[in-house]
Amino acid sequence: MSKIPLKLDELIDSAALRVELSALTGANGDGSSVAVRSKALQLLKERIASGRKVAEAMLMDDGGGIACAERLSHVMDEVIRCLYDFAVTHVYRAKNPSTAERMAIVAVGGYGRGTLAPGSDIDLLFLLPYKQTPWGEQIVEYMLYMLWDMGLKVGHATRNLEECLRLSREDITIRTAVLEARYLWGEQRLYDELILRFDREVVKDTGSEFVQAKLAERDVRHTKAGETRYLVEPNVKDGKGGLRDLQTLFWIAKYFYRVRTGRELIEKGVFTQTEYNQFLKADDFLWAVRCHMHFLTGKAEERLHFDIQRDIAERLGYTSQPGLSGVERFMKHYFLVAKDVGDLTRIFCAALEEEQAKHVPGFNRLIAGFSRRRRKLAGTSDFIVDNHRINIANDQVFEHDPVNMIRLFWFADKHGLEYHPDALKLLTRSLSLVDRNLRRNPEANRLFMDVLTSDRDPELNLRRMNEAGMLGRLIPDFGKIVAMMQFSMYHHYTVDEHLLQCIKVLSEIEHGDGEKIHPLSHSLMPGLKKQREVLYVTVLLHDIAKGRPEDHSEAGAKIARRICPHMGLSPADTETVAWLIENHLVMSMTAQTRDLNDRKTIGDFADIVQSVERLKLLLVLTVCDIRGVGPGVWNGWKGQLLRTLYYETELLLTGGFSDMTRAERAMAARARLSESLAAWPEKARKDYVKLHYDNYLLTVDLADQVRHADFIRNVDETGKRLATMVRTHEFEAVTEITVLAQDHPRLLSVIAGACAASGANIVDAQIFTTADGRALDTILISREFDRDEDERRRAERVGKLIEDVLSGKSWLPEIIAKRSKPKRGQKIFRIQSRAEVRNSLSNRFSVVEVEGLDRPGFLSEITGALSDLSLDIASAHITTFGEKVIDTFYVTDLTGQKIDNPTRMENIKARLVAKLDGAVEAEKAAAE
Repeated sequence: MSKIPLKLDELIDSAALRVELSALTGANGDGSSVAVRSKALQLLKERIASGRKVAEAMLMDDGGGIACAERLSHVMDEVIRCLYDFAVTHVYRAKNPSTAERMAIVAVGGYGRGTLAPGSDIDLLFLLPYKQTPWGEQIVEYMLYMLWDMGLKVGHATRNLEECLRLSREDITIRTAVLEARYLWGEQRLYDELILRFDREVVKDTGSEFVQAKLAERDVRHTKAGETRYLVEPNVKDGKGGLRDLQTLFWIAKYFYRVRTGRELIEKGVFTQTEYNQFLKADDFLWAVRCHMHFLTGKAEERLHFDIQRDIAERLGYTSQPGLSGVERFMKHYFLVAKDVGDLTRIFCAALEEEQAKHVPGFNRLIAGFSRRRRKLAGTSDFIVDNHRINIANDQVFEHDPVNMIRLFWFADKHGLEYHPDALKLLTRSLSLVDRNLRRNPEANRLFMDVLTSDRDPELNLRRMNEAGMLGRLIPDFGKIVAMMQFSMYHHYTVDEHLLQCIKVLSEIEHGDGEKIHPLSHSLMPGLKKQREVLYVTVLLHDIAKGRPEDHSEAGAKIARRICPHMGLSPADTETVAWLIENHLVMSMTAQTRDLNDRKTIGDFADIVQSVERLKLLLVLTVCDIRGVGPGVWNGWKGQLLRTLYYETELLLTGGFSDMTRAERAMAARARLSESLAAWPEKARKDYVKLHYDNYLLTVDLADQVRHADFIRNVDETGKRLATMVRTHEFEAVTEITVLAQDHPRLLSVIAGACAASGANIVDAQIFTTADGRALDTILISREFDRDEDERRRAERVGKLIEDVLSGKSWLPEIIAKRSKPKRGQKIFRIQSRAEVRNSLSNRFSVVEVEGLDRPGFLSEITGALSDLSLDIASAHITTFGEKVIDTFYVTDLTGQKIDNPTRMENIKARLVAKLDGAVEAEKAAAE
């Protein structure tokens, strides 16, 4: 299969190995002693190790994935042959062997194909003519224990001919293993008889059954490994578009078409020469990646985790280019190959189905309920309905009229049809017809807009269009982000997959499926019907400029202004799309990193948005963007932040904000709190209302103020100096922990450290001081349990740890070191530490924004550093994007004023960056 010279003689010298093994047995040739076995074992291990070392060096030199797999297989072949000869000649020699004392050693499964990765299992069949004999048992046992002691994972079976055939009929897995059988050593006539009888007695007339079983097996495997082939940590072996998919194609081909090599599929008309070359290139690339992974990790690692992606990219020679790092270029190539595997699967299935329909009577196995029913499709003579799937009427439909390449998807959407493999195969082979004329064709663009904005299932048809390569050809800028991966723990999918996921979310919101997740965006959609096209186009294009040197939001807006008119959008709608793309991150970042109780935050955001209509569109786009990132990224807290920002901004844009001064609003809030505590004794009520400063009264809801009042009163009555209170928020997916303690500069740092030690992720914090020198801090942590009772118990444990740390019962550094562990892969990311001090974001506070690599204790360290800098923290807002964290603190100096001295501002920035960089270096040193 490989065109690269294998240089097998350089890997292992089997003749020399036999001589060395024989020499171990001495003059009498007896190799049965423990001492000889030990020396033989060591010799064989050395040969495997040296052979693998040479194979790795060759892989680094020539890059041949299949060549490497064949070389490793050859090393194992020779070791097994030498081991067998040593066993039958020197350990258990049969003086007068009977006809039963014969066996063939057969490689099966993956090893049977003559390809191995460094960590692959060795699958062996010890094939016997009749029943097992004592001699046969001894040989098999000796070989297996030797192989296991070499550190190999060996899958094995000892069967006679009849057992092999019987079990192959009963078990598809065994049948597949025998299908891949390859003669290794021993009695070749036994192997030849097995292959002959297997073909005649098992394979013949059972092609449909085998195809159905293997495709079902593939679907189950995809479900386990992840349905999409665009997960950013793909499984190279079992994932969608991985090696096992190619192997499944070849199994089916060998079985159904009765071929022994892939090249014979060209003669059968299944693949063109170009497609078969594509098959080989995909196979070679995936094998290279898999072999590098095994060599690098020293184990059978099949998932391409973040922490090895960069190293694999370097091994394969990928370098950085403007806009894309070397690892991102490598992963884009990987996903393009995975897409090629999907294309080959579709082409193969089309040919297979046609072959079955021709030759298999009553064909109904491959597709449930299949019947060869064809009918005309209303409104066209170029397409037909073939068993509920849209198909081409003839092979010239696209050449005759290239607009048909889009009509295919339009008709499928209109009639709710799936796609016949023949249609997609011809489409893939006709992509060269997509040119500038088609892209500018008004009819083609109208049809595409219908598909994009369909009220049925736009994501499904856009996905089929993308998988066939059509979407990237129709919109060349989209083609540039197909299979593009962002090297980040935050992004779960490639860029194109993310955009399709966002379209899916938008469609769900429009259909009402998103009502429980984010009621506001759902309620706004009916009023945005006139803006549907704007929304769908924006969602499809908002990340279209990823991977470029310039800011992708600004570059994306330029692309939108260029292509939207061709898509049929008016100048006003085009400008709206461009504005939304340019600002698609603004609402998310404002909601998650700014204090939404600060009027300056709302005012600045309103100045950007300028109209309620834009606000509505931006909210829906933001919800789609966050939810489309991947599972677990969206949560109720982010939804709550977006709702708060929306409602506050809507008030300002519609003139609903009060014109009262801050002092007047504080006086009114104090009066409302006093009224709410009417049941209290008058003196206690007056004393309590004086306890809080204006910032607390203007920031905290009245209901929470009353709850805090009861909490503080109860604590005072018990004489405690320290207490915590817990409240769960199910819909927002956060849990609130309120801490009452004596105020001191490092209080938030200690609380944050206790939360880190408990594994609790802080998302927001409000810090208030009272007139009697105490602190009332409200901490919001991410919810962990579904049931309120479970979550409450967990939060109470966190609260108890906070109390223990603050009271001196527990020592924080020790707890953090013991209990907190960084997430897998986090250590390999490189985030440039950054700190900014800005006075333009709030009228009352300086805003300190810190960005760095997330790790346990990050928030505790930063808040401690801010305290050391004599800064008083009023609120903290914590946003995590995978491995990157952005923490924002609203601070004053100890006199309650902004930090406006330029020298001090620079000092704060330098001290914070030094703190971040020092902690990262210390963590690296500890890991090493």
